[in-house]
Order: sequence, then C-alpha cells, then structure tokens
Amino acid sequence: MKLRQFLLTVLCSIFILGITSPGFANEKILSRWAKTNHYENDIGSEMWVTATYYASEYVDALVQSEAEKNLWTADETEQYKYQLLKTLNLNAYIPIFVAIDNRGPAMHMAPFSDHITLWVGKKKLQPVDYDKRFNFKLQGKRDGFIYFPRYDEKGKPVLQGVKSIRLTINGNVSPVTMGKTIDYIWDVVDDNPEKLYTGKAAARLELDRLIKRLEKLNDQKKELEGQLAEVESELQQVQKRVEELQRQ
Repeated sequence: MKLRQFLLTVLCSIFILGITSPGFANEKILSRWAKTNHYENDIGSEMWVTATYYASEYVDALVQSEAEKNLWTADETEQYKYQLLKTLNLNAYIPIFVAIDNRGPAMHMAPFSDHITLWVGKKKLQPVDYDKRFNFKLQGKRDGFIYFPRYDEKGKPVLQGVKSIRLTINGNVSPVTMGKTIDYIWDVVDDNPEKLYTGKAAARLELDRLIKRLEKLNDQKKELEGQLAEVESELQQVQKRVEELQRQ
C-alpha cells in the first residue's frame, strides 16, 4: 500500500512539474497563436489550413522552445533569434505564416494575394509580399509567409488601438471549401514587437540597418558630388566667358 502511494506521489509530481515547466509553457503559447481549421466534403476529401500570427509572445516562446530542444548555447540562441527577426522584419510588416495540407482536388490560388485579406478593425489589408509558391497548383503540403503592411500611407501603425485582427482566405480556392470562408482571429491588444529588439540579436539587426543606411547615404553623396562637379565646371565656363567679354 505504501509503495502504491509512493508511486502515485511520484507520478503526480512528474505531472505537476511537466505542466509548470518552461517547455510546457512555451508549447501552450505556441498553440495559442497557431490556429488550425479542418475541412472535408461529402466524398472524403480533406484539407487542413494553419495560420500563425507572429506575436512578440509567440516569437519569444519559439526561440526558447528551439533552444531547449536543440540544447543551444546563449550565442546559438541569439543567432537563431537574429535570423528569425531578420526574416520576419517586424519593423515594417505584419507576418503571418500559412500552412496548407490539401488531401483533395488540386487548389488553384493564383494570384494568391487576391484570395487572402487581413482585417484590422474596418481596414482591409492586402499582402505586400508573400511566398510565390502559393500561386502554383497545390495538392499535398505547402507553407510560407504572408506579409501585410504594419503602417498606413501616413506612417501610422495599423494595429494602434486595435483589439483583434482577422485573417480571411477565400474558400473558393478549393472544392473542399467552396462557398465557405476560412477565418482566423487573434487578440493583438497586448502585442508589442518592440520588446523583441533587445540583446545581441537586436544589436546585429540595428547594425544591418545602419550599414544599409550608410550605403544609401554614400550613394546620395556620390550623386551630389557629381552634380556639384557639373555646376563647378559650368561656373568656370561662364566665368571664363565673362572675362573674355570684359576684355573686349
């Protein structure tokens, strides 16, 4: 009897430690931002569509989860975070990752940008960029990033003051979802991408940005120097002609 109680105590302890461990917490966060819809029709065709909103909380959890699984050092973790943030480009875009598993008739989605919309309040946003593989006929699996603008034409953040966003994919891209709408909703009121830009990864990203800015400024400098040289040449010609006329 005592042995049984001891084993139950051990199992309960393992269970409690499991659900309170960082790894479990990370997985819970990841599953909250990655949403999967399943569809099927009357003839047995099925399709799964997963959409993942890369919230700051999700990115943090993803970095920590990958670090734990791969037993990375602090430097390796920062390198992964740097590459991830560079891909996401959260300073300019709202990235959403879409994964499709189509086990039915071929899907035709070209141009994909015409079939996917991000609703931010009453604003209807279309992608500024996306994985062009979505334009090809699809049977089986395919995934890729879709990028929506983070700022409007006046430079104002589109998510400012917004509580939730909704991603909509036209169901007519597949016979399995014909006549339906594929929707995903996320609560973004507490999302703050700026929190991610700390540490070595953030410093490297800033360095990348500054190097690009330097290159652009140097190009502008060369262009202006060329214009200045032309002006100085013309000034010399005009001055020379003025002196010639004054001597007559």
